[in-house]
Amino acid sequence: MEEVEEEGGGIGGWRRWRKREENEEELEKELKEEFNEKLEELEKELKQEWEEELEEELEEDDEELEEELEALEEKLEKLENGEELEEKDKELEEDLGKNWKELEKELKEKLEEDEELEEELKEELEEDEELEEELKEKLEEEELKEELEEELKEELEEKLEEE
Repeated sequence: MEEVEEEGGGIGGWRRWRKREENEEELEKELKEEFNEKLEELEKELKQEWEEELEEELEEDDEELEEELEALEEKLEKLENGEELEEKDKELEEDLGKNWKELEKELKEKLEEDEELEEELKEELEEDEELEEELKEKLEEEELKEELEEELKEELEEKLEEE
């Protein structure tokens, strides 16, 4: 009732007070509606901003994931190529091993042949040395013969001259 007395008391005060209460309620209702509308607008704006940001982030994430996927695909391809290269390396190593064994076998055979040839050459060399020695001896004999013949000739000539 204090409010009624503040408005001047009586029925007029009560009406003014009641009018003011109604106006305050109306104003409060309008303010609530306006607040709710602004709140809805803000919520919509925030939601839209959030959705846009989320969409941007998703796009960025998609791009990053695509880049990562491409990198992984490249790695996978390299690994597959690496496996292929490893298989080729193994095949080459096996081929080289076979070729090496064949070459080693051929070299051993050639070495044995060379040793045999060397032995034959040594024998021939020894024979040649023997022949050379024989030839030297024959040459010496021939020279001696010639000397003897020469001496004999001289002696004969001397004897003939004496006679």
